[in-house]
Amino acid sequence: MPERPAATEPGVGQPPHTERPLAFHTLVFQPDGDEVTVGRLDEGTFVVLPADGAALLRRLVDGESRADAARWYAQTYGEPVDVDDFVSDLDELGFLRQPGEQAPPPPAPVRWQRLGRAVFSPAGGVLYLVLLAGWLTAMVRSPDLVPSYRHLFFTPYMSVLVAVMFLAQAPLILLHEAAHALAGRRLGLPSRLSIGRRLYFVVFQTALDGLVAVERRKRVLPMIAGMLTDVGVLAVLTLFAAATRTADGELSLLGGVALGLGYSTVLRLLWQCFFFLRTDVYYLVVTVLGCVDLQTTAKQLLADRWARLLRRPPPYDPEDWHPRDRAVARWYSVLMAVGYSVALVTMAVNLPPIVARAYRTVLEQLSGDPLHRLAGLADSVLFLLMTVGELALATVLFLRERRARRTAAAR
Repeated sequence: MPERPAATEPGVGQPPHTERPLAFHTLVFQPDGDEVTVGRLDEGTFVVLPADGAALLRRLVDGESRADAARWYAQTYGEPVDVDDFVSDLDELGFLRQPGEQAPPPPAPVRWQRLGRAVFSPAGGVLYLVLLAGWLTAMVRSPDLVPSYRHLFFTPYMSVLVAVMFLAQAPLILLHEAAHALAGRRLGLPSRLSIGRRLYFVVFQTALDGLVAVERRKRVLPMIAGMLTDVGVLAVLTLFAAATRTADGELSLLGGVALGLGYSTVLRLLWQCFFFLRTDVYYLVVTVLGCVDLQTTAKQLLADRWARLLRRPPPYDPEDWHPRDRAVARWYSVLMAVGYSVALVTMAVNLPPIVARAYRTVLEQLSGDPLHRLAGLADSVLFLLMTVGELALATVLFLRERRARRTAAAR
């Protein structure tokens, strides 16, 4: 009978196919304290690994066989490692190239990178500060330029007001998202723009998946670029209103519209404080606190607490959460629950009176002068459609997201 092979070091004696180098897609490694973020910029797929796991992956990427990598790991860290299981996880993440799959060409430089560097350069910062100084000076000289809810009512027709605000705000919101994209492309990161939903709000959103692959301090500017742009837009609108005053010092119609847009910009800035809706402030807080996926962890923590309250087994295992996320989620989950509750209560309290007032106005316009009745009816109907339209679109997006989750779960 043939002799049994002698005991070997971890990784030795594995099947012959494990001795061949593995083929990887282009990966980026970003150290972050005791961990390393690893992933693919082309697909936006990333994972956080402990330093020893990242070191093992680097050796595999550099062409070492599984056996050699396992032997190195055992000698370096004093314990064995299941390389096959590790490689299987990497394959599920899409880091490995499949048999016969050609290596992709080097990624082309992202567009608008030079523009991003110019906009967010020291010279751009100086111009920005000059703009803010002029804005503050104008408001000190003319207190009526300070943002106020009264600026919204530049016309007695509510439908005209809502239509102007909606049509004029759309490009300003896109400008906000473009600032995120430019600040990211300045670092060579690709981006994409889409329409999404935050609770019952319809939002534009910029995806900068590769941002996790850069140093934390470099992530701050792309995260706050949108809010900085909003402040700049508010300054420009205010200065425009000041420059277009009539000869007797009154605000012009265009100046009134500009101040109305300025106040709605202030509301957008305040909305960013709704961190529980994953706004810019949320991502800034996550970065500063060193978290990975705080929102998901907090939701799962709340689900576990609810299950325990009902005396059911918790659906999630805390050991699956990142340690930093687990620590912060203990108090963040409470703030998130309160935030959602306040937002839902606000909608429940404020929406019915708005709808009721709109219907009452429609009925009131059915009497009186035929010409005024027709104008008032059109105004009321348009106002109702535009105010309820966003909620309807948010509902459609919610149903689409729910259908996509169910389809993914079934697969």
